[in-house]
Amino acid sequence: MTAYVIEWLSLLGRWLHLVAGIAWIGSSFYFIWLNNHMTASTDAALTARGVESELWSVHGGKFYGAQKYRVAPSQLPATLHWFYVDAYTTFLSGFFLLCLNYYGQAEIYLIDPRIAMLSKPLAIALAMGFIVGSWLVYDAVCCSPLRHNAKAAASVLAAFFVVVAWGLCHLFSGRGAFIEFGAILGSIMVANVFFVIIPGQRKMVRALQESREPDPEDGKRGTLRSTHNTYFTLPVLFTMTSNHYAITYGARYNWLVLIAISMAGLLIRVYFVARHKAHERGGCTSPLAAALAVLILAAVAFALAPAQSQFAAASASTATTTANTEFARMQHIVAQRCTTCHASTPTQPGFVAPPKDVLLDSPDQILLHVAAMQQQLSTRAMPVANLTAMTEEERAELLAWIQRGAPH
Repeated sequence: MTAYVIEWLSLLGRWLHLVAGIAWIGSSFYFIWLNNHMTASTDAALTARGVESELWSVHGGKFYGAQKYRVAPSQLPATLHWFYVDAYTTFLSGFFLLCLNYYGQAEIYLIDPRIAMLSKPLAIALAMGFIVGSWLVYDAVCCSPLRHNAKAAASVLAAFFVVVAWGLCHLFSGRGAFIEFGAILGSIMVANVFFVIIPGQRKMVRALQESREPDPEDGKRGTLRSTHNTYFTLPVLFTMTSNHYAITYGARYNWLVLIAISMAGLLIRVYFVARHKAHERGGCTSPLAAALAVLILAAVAFALAPAQSQFAAASASTATTTANTEFARMQHIVAQRCTTCHASTPTQPGFVAPPKDVLLDSPDQILLHVAAMQQQLSTRAMPVANLTAMTEEERAELLAWIQRGAPH
């Protein structure tokens, strides 16, 4: 019953997280687009009122006019809309899922004894420490003199996140490390909202309420952190979906894969943000960032391509056996190491249904899923955390059998 309750909590939490995340990212993308498409106001009356730039758009059969002030309007409007509930809801629902699945079931999804022998409390403490520590380092860089040199700050932060990715992948399971990296970036994003953007906006509103001139530095700090958030978005989205793709987190040098794909996501976002300002360059945008992102993704895909002869040596040990005898041996290994989870009624604690609805408890089901088995076995993503203690010899036998066409 406990596993059943956890499954429902995970479903509902994931649903909420997805909806809130779409709302937050959608508004974030929109305001980045809006800010970058603004053009200088040519209306003398608007300029006199403090309007710096404006934009007209059409959507759903209606025309909309937006205005951006140099700092703030002279008088606070009666209704002022804020954007932070979506960010906080995304964080809270995401943290709930992190605690429910990766911390609450750390022995399955976070800890991998083949990487580091961690106790459950230590693994959770380290994971939480990475999140808090990463925010402190990031914020310190953004508040240091480096904030006046965007390239220098970006270089320092890039080097820091490479170290973080390396550390996570050498402490936790690949699946857990990737999710933890995404949680770090997502936490930094919401911390930017909570500790910098919203407090700065409240100070500006308070100044207007008290008939004082708002400090433009509050707005500039908020704009900088908001810009950082938009660049973090695609790497976060990749990590949040990576647990479905063992080819990435199960790679031998998975920390390099994590950094490379995250960098590709960042470059894609750089390209689209640059496109927002194409009107300042005669409608032209350099495709360099997008092209580099594609090259990185292609290089990663090439590097991760399975070697056909990876387990050729193992095939020689079983070459003299008949197909029926060998298949019986494969069934035995699968029954011992795989069907505790991949059965109509899993016996592995924490599972109420077979992962991805993949069944391996009959000969026909095994033969149906040999391609998927090859991917999961070669990346060592399965058995998850090697809970069933599959030996390297058994893994090699299964892979050699699959590479020979799964004779049966």
